[in-house]
Amino acid sequence: MIIWVLALVLMASLAGLGYRQGAIRVAFSFVAILFGVLLAPPLGRLLKPVLVAVGVTNPVLVWLLGPVIVFVLISIIFKMAALPVHQKVDVHFRYHAGDLRQILWERLSRRLGLCLGLLNGAAYLILICFAFFVLGYWTFQVASPGEDPTAIKLLNWFGQGLQTTGFDKVARAIDRFPKEWYEAADLAGIIYNNPLTEARLSRYPAFLGLAEMPEFKDLGNDKEFANLRQKRAAITEILRYPKIDAMLKRPDLLRQVWNTVAPDMKDLRIFLVTGQSPEYDSEKILGRWRFDVGAAVSAARRLKPNMAAKELLAVRRYITASYENSSFVAMTDHRALLKSVPQLGRPAAAAHSLATQNLEGKWANQGGQYQLSMSPGGQQEFTAAVEGDRLTINTGEGMNLIFNRED
Repeated sequence: MIIWVLALVLMASLAGLGYRQGAIRVAFSFVAILFGVLLAPPLGRLLKPVLVAVGVTNPVLVWLLGPVIVFVLISIIFKMAALPVHQKVDVHFRYHAGDLRQILWERLSRRLGLCLGLLNGAAYLILICFAFFVLGYWTFQVASPGEDPTAIKLLNWFGQGLQTTGFDKVARAIDRFPKEWYEAADLAGIIYNNPLTEARLSRYPAFLGLAEMPEFKDLGNDKEFANLRQKRAAITEILRYPKIDAMLKRPDLLRQVWNTVAPDMKDLRIFLVTGQSPEYDSEKILGRWRFDVGAAVSAARRLKPNMAAKELLAVRRYITASYENSSFVAMTDHRALLKSVPQLGRPAAAAHSLATQNLEGKWANQGGQYQLSMSPGGQQEFTAAVEGDRLTINTGEGMNLIFNRED
């Protein structure tokens, strides 16, 4: 119903305005709409540095305001240009063409202005439907009934009206937004409405590098933010949370996140729903792995079957104390992290220091077996094998490190 009311009010008001202003000024307005639609997106991008310089830091506002400002400026320029043209034609018919021609021109101008006003109304209606459709697609995905601000409720209400009246087809007909816009909205909806998917999100292979960044580690350990997500706080409240707000004000970080998300959105959606990644599951080493103390002790005993009970006890204590917090991360860009491990390459029973270190390097798949090149402490080369959800790293003369895939 709201769509039909809007259409009626818009068409009637612009038809009346067109009848009053005349054909020339209304024709200039229609041409301004066409030029504005064509030029607003490319020229709006040029205004982003200006908006940031004057203090607009919200990336959504920066993205929205640029094209809107360009569209308004183009409309103003065309309306200013229309006025002297209208005045010249009016002076001609008023003082040089005779009374009959003046009357005929004024009648033609009003009636043609009314028709062009209806055309302008239709154009504005299409643009308004398009804007509400594009923005409402996002806000509807992250709606929180009873808690959202009025602006989001209005967008969702209008979006539902578009769908029930069929005007969404009109918006889709002129839609030139990239498909990533809508795929990202679908992802946002899945994550927002299912807070438990955030744990799965951090394990997505393409996001492992992002998850190791201090900003995301800190956010993942923030209990207050976790409480907001568990109670499904309104999206505006989440975006205003200090740590989220700080991230949104960093274009470099947002660009890095987008460049990571954009290529794999379809695969990420499947992963969030099923826990399986068609894109990355074939590379078995990818993921985050946790050290398995019990399996490592058993492996050390198999390497030396005649180990005395006292020596076995010492090995168990050493492994428990040294590797309890150890983990391994293999990322899609072939980076590898081996975290919280003692000095490697020595027999466990002979090791005394409990000091741990983090090793960083590269992994390479060599026919199903993996080669790890890690540093610091010199370039250390290890071999690794994956069997199901178990990763075994052979450190050479020392012990095998055994990890289980993080659930």
